[in-house]
Amino acid sequence: MTTGEPLIVLDGVNKHFGPLHVLNDVSLSVGKGEVVVVIGPSGSGKSTLCRAINRLEPIDSGTITFDGTPLPAEGKALAKLRSEVGMVFQSFNLFAHKTILENVTLGPVKVRKEKPAAARERGLALLDRVGIANQAEKYPAQLSGGQQQRAAIARALAMQPKAMLFDEPTSALDPEMVGEVLDVMTSLARDGMTMVVVTHEMGFARHAANRVIFMADGRLVEDAPPTEFFANPRSDRARDFLSKILTH
Repeated sequence: MTTGEPLIVLDGVNKHFGPLHVLNDVSLSVGKGEVVVVIGPSGSGKSTLCRAINRLEPIDSGTITFDGTPLPAEGKALAKLRSEVGMVFQSFNLFAHKTILENVTLGPVKVRKEKPAAARERGLALLDRVGIANQAEKYPAQLSGGQQQRAAIARALAMQPKAMLFDEPTSALDPEMVGEVLDVMTSLARDGMTMVVVTHEMGFARHAANRVIFMADGRLVEDAPPTEFFANPRSDRARDFLSKILTH
């Protein structure tokens, strides 16, 4: 599905947390319609990379461009950018006192100024798409973790984003719920959504990614198609990482 035209470009990005160099001269280009999965050991900078793309995490140096425009520092331009980049976190971040449908329609009505009836109709269609239309009038606490995460994906999609960022979206879920969330993500990928996914789910990386990025110590160590990466990692770090996770 990729058009070859980059949607997200990071160029020489650096980020420190105190003495810790969490993003070390990171350059990465993600094409429109491309699914890039970012893997690596804990503390390698994966989540920071993901959060830097929509400026939840400010960077120290380098540039990040989204759809041809440099990331704005703040204000209205940043809010507009954030509405074009959907984000799904490890924790679902749903509003507890609003129904699932209200959670999904809030952004479009408040930020995009959509008419409530239109937002509601599209919200229901999105909940149907992620398989929880029958939960629309329930509150987050009444749903399983997997259903809440699918609601969070629907909420991000409701803003009609140009790209979706997923920061370990299944790591807080019980194992039997992981599949239902990955299925939704796989179908999004098939439909041509541009996605950057930080995950420990190697099956998803193998089946849904166009490219796998392996990070260690704040650096992009490898960048390859999944078949190539899993069959023949080039670096010792990646080989070591894979041997640890694929044998368990």
